[in-house]
Amino acid sequence: MNKPILNIVIPCYNEEEVLPITSKLFLDKIYELIKIGYIDDKSRVLFVNDGSKDKTWDIIKQLSKEDEHYQGICQSRNRGHQNAVLAGMMYSIDKCDMIISIDCDGQDDINAMNEMIEEYQNGCEIVYGVRSKRDTDTVFKRATAQGFYKFLKWMGVETVYNHADYRLVSNRVLKEFKNFKEVNIFLRGMFPLVGFKSTSVFYERNERIAGDSHYPLSKMLALAIDGITSLSIKPIRLITSLGMFVSIISFIGVIWTLIVHFIGNGVAGWASMTSIICFLGGVQLISVGILGEYIGKIYMEVKARPRYIISETTEEDK
Repeated sequence: MNKPILNIVIPCYNEEEVLPITSKLFLDKIYELIKIGYIDDKSRVLFVNDGSKDKTWDIIKQLSKEDEHYQGICQSRNRGHQNAVLAGMMYSIDKCDMIISIDCDGQDDINAMNEMIEEYQNGCEIVYGVRSKRDTDTVFKRATAQGFYKFLKWMGVETVYNHADYRLVSNRVLKEFKNFKEVNIFLRGMFPLVGFKSTSVFYERNERIAGDSHYPLSKMLALAIDGITSLSIKPIRLITSLGMFVSIISFIGVIWTLIVHFIGNGVAGWASMTSIICFLGGVQLISVGILGEYIGKIYMEVKARPRYIISETTEEDK
């Protein structure tokens, strides 16, 4: 039986500090998996340069010259983490039997790859890497991250709890995933939609080896908004429900006003009127904002612009 070919897909954005350290770890893992017979020698470590402004691409090109198991592709500009992972996956479709996507910072336990491949050999097409605990996070980071997953679930987005983008995906799934054409992508919510047999592998996450995190709270919020508006229409339904509730309250208020008027106890109430106007104005602005977010997504989808553009590869230099 032929051994499967693996591509480890690693998105990189301004990683010149950490890349020289973690690249060696990824290469050692490839050689280890080859030695124990889990994968074929044609397996590769594929770095995806996401328009870095530092020396990341220069480092990737140098690594590819030092060992054939290193490969790299360079996007024409920065398109974001999700698009970088997508570019690496699509580039790998005709080159391997499975991919494992993982971040460059060394926080995800690469030893979990062994168990992922074992699950693949047992028939699983998608294997999610899931954090077993968050002891290394600050209280604020832990609370916001856990709240992020719970909020997504409440809003109707199907995700794997405490799973980011560390996962094994078979070539069969990649070919089906290629049919998903949306421009606004949220990978951790899209792969559960593909289906096929899947499972989870649990691991402990480490501290970042070097450099700074590229996912502050602002990007987490942006990712949550993208995930919700790309995969769920629940916010629009909540607007409808809120509109019905406000209409009922307003109808009751009208009846109460008429009763007071005919009884003859009507008193001009500026405070109550102002409160009602402000409340309804706030509801309308929030509703328009949510609808605008969806309209913006439709606008981008209709344009159907490329989700990534590969400007250069290390294979061109060989």
